[in-house]
Amino acid sequence: MEAVHWGQLEREDVRLAAFGQVRLDGKVAYLATMRRDGRPRAHPVTPIIGEGRMFIFLEPSSPRTRDLIENPDFCLHCAMSDSSGSSGEFQTTGVAVKCEDEKVRALAESVCNFRPSVRSILFELCITDALSTEYPGGQPKRRRWQVSALAESS
Repeated sequence: MEAVHWGQLEREDVRLAAFGQVRLDGKVAYLATMRRDGRPRAHPVTPIIGEGRMFIFLEPSSPRTRDLIENPDFCLHCAMSDSSGSSGEFQTTGVAVKCEDEKVRALAESVCNFRPSVRSILFELCITDALSTEYPGGQPKRRRWQVSALAESS
């Protein structure tokens, strides 16, 4: 399954994308990566969403940077505000793409709510699927999106 820009989710499921943006953009979230030996690792990150793209800035010496360079597969989950899940959950999986193009970096910085370090490495988080879970009345209500075959061919 090919990974796509965040904008594909915005076009195909406006409600899910808007919920994901509220739960992730500029907030602490947890990025799961794979270590060289295949064991999983979770890292706090601050995703940035705007102009149809989702980015993260990482320190060059960080284990998460090394993990993504060696194996770009990821899972990203929003932080939770409490144990009841009252704010809802949002999770997405996909492939992290290291961005070295200065125009892409300028775009990421323009939609960022903080000033990233000049030495930070930029990754775009391209997605394959997204899932939200809300708990109205304490009952889980899920909404799921996956890249369609049509999206993969465009």
